[in-house]
Amino acid sequence: MTEYGRGTGSEPWHPEDPLYGDGGWGGQQPSGGQSAYGGQGQYHPQQHAQQPQQPHQAQYDDWSTGQQQAYGQQQYGGPAGQQQYNGGPEQQYNGGWDAGRQGQAAYTADPSDPYGHQAGGYGAESPDYYGTPDAYPPPEPPSRRRPDPEPQQDWDPGPDQGEHAFFSGADDDEDEYDDDDPGRRGGRGDRRGGRGGKKPKKRRSGCACLVVTLVFAGGLGGVGYFGYQFYQDRFGAAPDYAGEGTGTATVEIPKGSGGFAIGQKLKDAGVVKSVDAFVSAQAQNPKGETIQEGVYLLKKEMSAKSAVDLMLSPKSRNNLIIPEGRRNSWVYGQIDTRLELEKGTTEKVAKKEWKNLGLPAWANTSKDIKDPLEGFLYPSSYAVAKGQKPEAVLKKMVAHASQRYEEMGLKSKAAELQLENPLQVLTVASLVQAEGMTHDDFKKMASVVYNRLKTSNTVTNQKLEFDSTYNYLKGQSEINIPISKIRTDPDPYNTYFHKGLPPGPIGNPGDEALAATLAPDGGGWMFFISVDGKKTQFTKTLSEHEKLVAKFNDRQKNGD
Repeated sequence: MTEYGRGTGSEPWHPEDPLYGDGGWGGQQPSGGQSAYGGQGQYHPQQHAQQPQQPHQAQYDDWSTGQQQAYGQQQYGGPAGQQQYNGGPEQQYNGGWDAGRQGQAAYTADPSDPYGHQAGGYGAESPDYYGTPDAYPPPEPPSRRRPDPEPQQDWDPGPDQGEHAFFSGADDDEDEYDDDDPGRRGGRGDRRGGRGGKKPKKRRSGCACLVVTLVFAGGLGGVGYFGYQFYQDRFGAAPDYAGEGTGTATVEIPKGSGGFAIGQKLKDAGVVKSVDAFVSAQAQNPKGETIQEGVYLLKKEMSAKSAVDLMLSPKSRNNLIIPEGRRNSWVYGQIDTRLELEKGTTEKVAKKEWKNLGLPAWANTSKDIKDPLEGFLYPSSYAVAKGQKPEAVLKKMVAHASQRYEEMGLKSKAAELQLENPLQVLTVASLVQAEGMTHDDFKKMASVVYNRLKTSNTVTNQKLEFDSTYNYLKGQSEINIPISKIRTDPDPYNTYFHKGLPPGPIGNPGDEALAATLAPDGGGWMFFISVDGKKTQFTKTLSEHEKLVAKFNDRQKNGD
C-alpha cells in the first residue's frame, strides 16, 4: 500500500537519472508508474508550510536545485502512466505558493479513482494572486537540471512565525533549518513563489542591544522611584514646615469638615506644607477632633502642630458668633461690621430679599410681623469674612434655623401644645428666652406662657403682660417702664394691651429655650419676678406674687 503523495512506480528508478538526485522526496515518478490515484503520479504546487496535506495532494520539492520546482495541475483520466502538464512557457497556475491560499489539483472523473466524483477541495478554480511568469518561472526541462552543490538555504520565520532570532538562543550560523529534513518547514523561498536564492544572514544589531538595555534600565529606575514613593507614603515623615509661621492667612472651614478636608484647606491657603502632616498632628492632639467650622485667622508656613494648637485656641476664631436671644437688628449690625459694609446695609437687604432667603412655608403668617426673618437667624457660629455678600450670610443662617426646627419637630408639636402653627411655637420660645434669666428658668417660664394663654385665666384675662414684648416694639431693653405708657400703646406686639401671643418672635431662641417650650414642666406657675436681678422666682397665686413685688420695690428704693 502506498502513502498519500508518494506514488511508487512498478519499475525501480535509475540511480543515474538526474531527476531523482539522491533518491529523496524530490525524485520524479517514472513514466508508467502506478500511484494511489488511478495509476498516475500526482504533482501539485507547494502548500503553505503550516497547512496539513490533503489526502489527494502531494508536495514535491526539488531540493537538488536550491529552489522548488513549480508544476502545473495534472489532468487525470488519461492513459496510464502518461502525465500531461499544463506547465511550460505559457503555463497557467490555479494554485501556487500563495501563503494565504492553497492551490488545488483539478482532475476529471475516473471510475477507478475514489475521489473522482467529488468536487475539487477548497475551490479548485480560485485565482492565483501570484500567477505571473515573473513570480513563477516555468520549470526547466529535465535535461537541463543540475544539482546544487549547496542545497541548504536560510530560513526566516517572518514577523508572525516563532520568536525573533535575537532571542532564539542559537548562533548566527545555526539559524536555518536542515532542508534535507522533510518534517521541517520550507525556506523563505517556499513562501515567496519558489524563488530560491540565499538571503543574507540576520545579525544581532548593536542598536537593538542598546535599546533593550536602556528599556531595562529605565524599568529598573521606574520601579526604584515608585518603590521609594511607596516607602515615603507609608513609612516616611510627611513634608512639614518648622516653627509658628509668619504673616496672616484667613481660612474658612465648612461645617462637617474632617481632618483631611481641613488639612486640604490649610494647604491651599499656604498654612501647612502637606495634608498628611496636619492629619497626623491633629490625631496626636487629644482635642484635635474638636476643631469646628468657622473662619480662622492663622499664619502662613506653620508647622502642622502649631496650626492645630492655634485652631483650638479661641483667639484664632474669626467667626461671627450669634448668642442666644439676640434680635435681628443686632445681628444685622454685626454682619455689616464683619463684611466692612456701611451700617444698615444688611438690614436693607433683609427687608428687600426676605422671600428669597429660604424661609419655611409656615413663616410670616401675619401681616403685622415687623421682621419676617426674626427668629430665623439661628444662634450659632458662622463663617463670615470680608468679600461675602450679606444675602449669602443671611441665607446660611436661615438654612441652619430651618434645619434645626425640622429636627426638633416644631411643625408636629404645634397642635399638641394647643398652638395654631409652628410660628407660634417659635414665638413662645423667643418669649421664654427673653424672660428667663438662667437655663433653669426656661421650663417654668414656658408653663407661665401656656397657663396665661388658657381661657380659664381670669387673673390676666389671657394677656401675657411681658415687658419683653413692649421693649421689642420700641427697640429697647428697659426694666422700669411707666404703666401709663405700657397699658395704652395699641401696637400688636404690646402684650399688656392685646390678648394672646405677639404676631411673631421677638428674638432668636437657642436650643434650651426651644426644648423647654416643647416640654414645659407642667406646673401651675402664673407669675415670676427677680427680686435681686440674679434669680427668677415663680409663684402660682397673685398674693404670693405681690409679696415678691413689694420686696423688689424696697430694693429699688434703697438702691440695692
